[in-house]
Amino acid sequence: MENVVNSKKAGLAKSNKWFVLIVLILGGGTIFKLSSLKDAFYLPMQTYFGLNHTQIGLGLSVYAIIQTIGYTFSIYIADRFSKRFLIPGSLIGTGLIGLYLATFPGYYGYLASFGALAIFGEVTYWPVLLKAVRLLGSSDEQGRLFGFLEAGRGIVDTIVAFSALAIFAALGAAKTGFRSAILFYSVIVMVVGVVSFFLIEDDKIRDTDHAGRVVGKNKVAFEGMMRAVKSPEIWAAAFTVFSVYSIYAGLTSFIPFLSEIYGLPVTLVGAYGIINQYGLKMIGGPAGGFLADKVVKSASRYLRYGFIAAALAMTGFIMLPHESMNVYLGMTATLSFGAIIFSMRAVFFAPMDEVKVPREITGAAMSIGSLIGYFPSVFAYTMYGSMLDKNPGITGYRNVFMTMTGFAVLGIVISSILIWFVKKKQNQATVS
Repeated sequence: MENVVNSKKAGLAKSNKWFVLIVLILGGGTIFKLSSLKDAFYLPMQTYFGLNHTQIGLGLSVYAIIQTIGYTFSIYIADRFSKRFLIPGSLIGTGLIGLYLATFPGYYGYLASFGALAIFGEVTYWPVLLKAVRLLGSSDEQGRLFGFLEAGRGIVDTIVAFSALAIFAALGAAKTGFRSAILFYSVIVMVVGVVSFFLIEDDKIRDTDHAGRVVGKNKVAFEGMMRAVKSPEIWAAAFTVFSVYSIYAGLTSFIPFLSEIYGLPVTLVGAYGIINQYGLKMIGGPAGGFLADKVVKSASRYLRYGFIAAALAMTGFIMLPHESMNVYLGMTATLSFGAIIFSMRAVFFAPMDEVKVPREITGAAMSIGSLIGYFPSVFAYTMYGSMLDKNPGITGYRNVFMTMTGFAVLGIVISSILIWFVKKKQNQATVS
């Protein structure tokens, strides 16, 4: 009878875990829609906010600067305060900024809004979301959990974006429609925030050190932050993320490449872009998680295999006779390469569990991973764009592709170091 009761409890815990993951996915798929407003509403932003191209770009620059600086603060924040308050608070805060944006503030109000969106979305939310996902499951579930997070975000992102576009179109594709679309983004993220508060488990913030002495929560959080900063394993995992993201940033060059070199018809450009960004995310997430957990049985080793595959695939791709190839072969080749990278993106935070990062400093570890891992967004897009501008035609694209190959080789080296740390941790656990 006791075994039956325990089995039922285990089943309920498992089902609740996946339900909480769905709520986390909903948050991850809605919180960044306002900061990505330009993706679907670039022209309305110019018209109704009264912005030119440079001003829109400066808003994104403000966001990136706050994001980069803010991650250093989140190393402390993510473990000092409970995820039950940080996640809902960030979602609701983002929604409130959206309500302000719906008033169509002036240029400086726009800049301030994007700075605030970076604080809520990146500093107090993203590392904490990764922490929450890691703490949901055991070591042999990390790949699937992060894989489903990535795929789920892609699905939610697509549904929410197209819903906002439908609202905009239904209301005349004018000022009222644009305002309604912003309000839709704002309300939905706040609703998810309220739901998250009731479903996400509260953290027990420690106030004692390793010796059991009461030293206060602030000191414990600071000591945890310093443990994370001094951990070479965390830095190895972070630079593995850095390598994947550096290659990922180059995927955006495939669209102009197919258009300029292959003559991809305009009617196919949009379809290719959707598949390249959303379709591959939905497929690559579960695929990467399954392969890492069930086939390779190690996210770190899977990432190394991925880097090797990416280096070989891109080397072969560079050597193809692109000027004479069929456009559909070019599309297939680029999408296949993209699938490799998206499957790696799905699990590139999972190694944090393999290197046995203590659960009480998970937030700090994820913050370091985010700070280093997403740092290529500061320079990679500009770097690749500059290569294309300075060397028009196939030469520029070959330079981009060779650079992506170089990052793949760097990834092989760093992931090998990461695997060495994983084996070291496993040996220490065996001896103890």
